[in-house]
Amino acid sequence: MRDFHFPGRSPVLATNGMCATSHPLGAKTAIDILERGGNAMDAAIAGALILGICEPQMTGIGGDCFVLWHHGDGDVQALNGSGRAPAALDAAQLRAEGETVVPIQSPHAVTIPGAIDTFCHLSETVGKIGLDALLGPTITAAEKGIPVAPRAAFDWHNDAWVLQGKARDVYLLNGQVPQVGQMFRAPQQAEVLRRVAAAGRDGFYAGEVAEDMVRTLNALGGHHTMTDFAETSCTPTTPIAGAYKDIEIVEHPPNGHGATALLMLNILAHFDIASMDPVGTQRAHIEAEAAKLAYDTRNRFLGDADYTTRLDHMLSMDTAKALAGLIDPRKAMPEATSISENIHKDTIYITTVDRDGMSVSLIYSIFNGFGSGIASEKFGILLQNRGSGFTLEEGHPNELKGGKRPMHTIIPGMVRRNGKVVMPFGVMGGAYQPNGHARLASNIADFGLDPQAAIDLPRAFSDRGDMKVEKGYSDKVRQELSDLGHAVSVPETPIGGAQAILIRDDGVLEGASDPRKDGCALGY
Repeated sequence: MRDFHFPGRSPVLATNGMCATSHPLGAKTAIDILERGGNAMDAAIAGALILGICEPQMTGIGGDCFVLWHHGDGDVQALNGSGRAPAALDAAQLRAEGETVVPIQSPHAVTIPGAIDTFCHLSETVGKIGLDALLGPTITAAEKGIPVAPRAAFDWHNDAWVLQGKARDVYLLNGQVPQVGQMFRAPQQAEVLRRVAAAGRDGFYAGEVAEDMVRTLNALGGHHTMTDFAETSCTPTTPIAGAYKDIEIVEHPPNGHGATALLMLNILAHFDIASMDPVGTQRAHIEAEAAKLAYDTRNRFLGDADYTTRLDHMLSMDTAKALAGLIDPRKAMPEATSISENIHKDTIYITTVDRDGMSVSLIYSIFNGFGSGIASEKFGILLQNRGSGFTLEEGHPNELKGGKRPMHTIIPGMVRRNGKVVMPFGVMGGAYQPNGHARLASNIADFGLDPQAAIDLPRAFSDRGDMKVEKGYSDKVRQELSDLGHAVSVPETPIGGAQAILIRDDGVLEGASDPRKDGCALGY
């Protein structure tokens, strides 16, 4: 239990249903759907959609999603809602033009958005109350507007420089970044969602809406076609999982990088983390070194599932043992390779649990802040730049190819104990996410923290030779890490965000939400 003398958050407790996400209106929308008779999947979809208006720099209908869910005695199910590169695009073309990476604000970085197809599919196959009911709150919010929240305004200010053309008209107010409390509206998106409510996925992937996106991208030199949009389809997958102490972490398989989190936990299992100070130098150092090794392995092996051939090797405890042997407790190692995808900081994550025990873990993103910065001319759909997650290295599993999915940073998670799902969770923060999953699991398994305390604990992340150490660590720890050879900095932006719902044995739901964001957990 937290010390009530100090600022902080208490866990949110309820019995009928729960949502935790990064904006209060997302959480309230999800709870409203549950109270109307929707299930956890309905609630997650509706809550996620409205976050595209609450936090448009993080997510929106021009992006992708991944979903894990569980109900009853069945296995955890997974759905890959990430889009593919246009069929006519190839790394060789960009290499011939002198590019060494996929330009992040170019049409070549825009993969076909997969989220709307996924939401339509899940509404029809898993949900209960129908797609029109799930789209309604976002249609209203897009038309009437919502006041810009403090963290959203902070990120808006940092990311607005990428906006170009039509996107500046839609996402700036009279050419200026919105301030806290100003109203943001997106009436053209409301019209798009009305068409989806009426026609299902074809309201987005065919007809005038798809034509608008294709025409906009082609005018900028993109290779996208109407066929690329029409053929977009989410893919059921089989989750991967790994044990750490008395819990098991469930992740999406590639093209997500959940395997990186599992490898990192396997490396950490070779150290007595529980004996260390949870916010001390030794733990931060060992975690940073484990992350360097796990991410380097990721960069070598992971990509589209059809091209990833060494996943078993990556998840082998023998591999983890060998990597753990490379860690010197007294000295930082250099970064082995730079990460293959471009840097971005955040996304949105939502988790829901309903009264019947269905739990959903859903993550939904446009990649960099404001994605590609490109919005479609007629409807103002902001398009992701997830294609910048490809590499242009010839022969690499993650090499850009037409019709291929890029390696993805967004990863929903679930925790099992004794074979039972006990906590859907997610950690936002771009490349940080596998490190965040491993840290959250360690906070729970090694230090016995409840989900809220585990989320609140300060974070550090060694990324591209820069060890970002949040202000929650002491100056003494920062100095000691520097003495070990880490290039230490204090990040301007807090490292990621997290949400979780613990399903207790007594039936009570315990929601936790990261104070680094605007959001909250709500139950009823």
